[in-house]
Amino acid sequence: MSNVFSPIGAIPGKPVEKRAVFISYHHGRDQAYYDYFAHVFAESYQSIRDKSLRQEIWSDNSEYILRRIREDYLTGTSCTLVLCGRETPWRKFVDWEIKATLDKEHGLIGIALPTSPVSNGKVFVPHRFFDNYQSRYALWLTWGQLFPDQQANVTVLRNVIASANVRPKELIDNMRGLMSRNGVPPY
Repeated sequence: MSNVFSPIGAIPGKPVEKRAVFISYHHGRDQAYYDYFAHVFAESYQSIRDKSLRQEIWSDNSEYILRRIREDYLTGTSCTLVLCGRETPWRKFVDWEIKATLDKEHGLIGIALPTSPVSNGKVFVPHRFFDNYQSRYALWLTWGQLFPDQQANVTVLRNVIASANVRPKELIDNMRGLMSRNGVPPY
């Protein structure tokens, strides 16, 4: 009898396939957080990112860009993680990635980065994310919950992703119009 651990549902002797998650974030401000997250969780998750839509998809047609997001970046993933930093709520492509995620009925999780400004005990998040947090479709974590004592908490991430993926689809609120340009933070 072997003492090799085999996760439930895994085929003995075959490596467990990594789950793919899409990561939405503000490239200019939060690249280091994405890089750290992708590195730390690399054994458990394949982190997919958009490689900056502005450079990757040359078009002004929002429907075409949304289709490309769904087909080229979200297909094969089950959940989108939105890294919410100082300027994330005002980035149009983050809004578009959240919309495309909801169009595909994928799980949606926001993660407050240490750079997220807090005002009266509240964190700024993208409006479309907030709509879905209020409807109870989207879930919320803080960077500190994922990295308590500077150690990655794989169990917390796994459980939150599993919970996000089984949220009732009728809770999705995707009626808000698309952001047409980047906004300016109020601070």
